[in-house]
Order: sequence, then structure tokens, then C-alpha cells
Amino acid sequence: MQKNKQWFEEENFWINYAPIMFDEARWAEAPAVAAHVKRIANLKDGDTVLDAGCGLGRISTELALLNLKTTGVDIIESELQAAREAAEDENLDIEYINADLRTFNCKKKYNCVINLYTSFGYCDTMEEDLRILKNMCDCVKKGGTFMLECVSRETSILYWTPGEIFERAGYTVVTHFSVEGAWEGLKSQWTLYPLGSDPSKSNVKPIVDHVFIQRLYTATFLRSKILEFGFSECQIWGDYDGSPYNQNAKTMLLVGRK
Repeated sequence: MQKNKQWFEEENFWINYAPIMFDEARWAEAPAVAAHVKRIANLKDGDTVLDAGCGLGRISTELALLNLKTTGVDIIESELQAAREAAEDENLDIEYINADLRTFNCKKKYNCVINLYTSFGYCDTMEEDLRILKNMCDCVKKGGTFMLECVSRETSILYWTPGEIFERAGYTVVTHFSVEGAWEGLKSQWTLYPLGSDPSKSNVKPIVDHVFIQRLYTATFLRSKILEFGFSECQIWGDYDGSPYNQNAKTMLLVGRK
């Protein structure tokens, strides 16, 4: 029996929600993020980088512009096609691979592998999540760097909010968040309404509604797995500037050295 697709495998989800999640601010920060990657990983021009879960190529494009040999892998072909078109527009030679990170076995090793902007923790089982983590770690060559940046259990608690209402990409967006178990997961509901409408009115109907759960891992647990998967050290930072992962952390950034 064929297994049902998980939500992140559905093209329609990304058609509806990619413009919401990757707004102008996210695109504007991409050059700085790519520069941080090159600096943190001590990469030289011509070094190789794998952007695991690259999506529309937001970071891949900027890495290539920094003279890095860049490969992106993602499960959604329509996102990859958009990324290829962006690379063409910039006259960049970026390899984009359509693959599922749960089963992805890279044919070559890379100087640096990245998984950024909370692209981890969405599988139905922990085993699948950790399979993705191991596969990404296996793609790093000896002496290389792995970088994982995502929401953690600690940052979810630190920046907890029950939800918000905002306008973006031609919609009024309503979000609701709730905790699953003992902070084991974060349940998110994103509902899109017509722009300018009042979602509190009973006659206003949503255009699309989506609920998903992100499994929340502690930074120390993920560090222990990265070390288990062949790295000699793994630092935990609170931002790309190397600041401490403490009560002032802006995000969770794991930097593993092989």
C-alpha cells in the first residue's frame, strides 16, 4: 500500500504558503545569511556547498554569487524549477536535485552542508527526522562544516505567542499556535482570508486553512546526534554572529565540524 504524502510533499501547500513564509524581509536577508555561511564555514571561492531543503533557492542563489559551487536539493519540483529560473537569470551554474532528504544519498561530499530557516522537524516520526539529519551529516566531507538553524524547544518557549493577524502576499493571515505534549511539538494553524477582510465576522470564509506540527528538539539533543553522526565538535549559537545560546538567543544555530 502506498503511504499517504506528508503535508510538506504537497505542491499545493507551497503554492499557497511559500509567498507567506518567504516574504520580502526573508528574501532581503538572504545575502547576509549566505555571507555568514561562507565566513562560519571558512569557505574559499570554489568550495562546495549543499543547501538541503533549498526550496526556491533563496540562499543557494546568494551562495553561488559568492563564488561557491552550490547544489540545492528539495522534494518539491515546482520550487526547484523556480530556483533554476532564478539561477538562469543571474547566469549562475547551480545544480538542483529533486529528492527526498529521508532517502537522499549524496554521490559526492561537500565542504559545507546547510539546513536553514526551520526546515527540520516536520516528519510524522522522530525516526524520519533523524534519518534526514544523518543523511545531511553524511554529505559533509572530512574537515567540512554542517549548519542547522531552526526553531528549538528552548526558542519556542522563549518566543511563545498564541498567534497573530497580519496582511501579506494578498491575504489577511491568521495564525494560531499551541503546544503538543510536554513541549514535544508546536502545532501551527495558518488560515488565509481575503485581503482586508475581518476574520472575526461569521460571513467571512477562509480561502485556505492548514495545520501542521513541528517536532521540537532541544539544542543539546541535536548536538549529541550530530556528534554521533561523525563530527568532532558541534557548537550551539544563538545567532549567526556566534552569540551565546541563552535567554537572549535569537535562534538556534548548530555548527558542526567534521
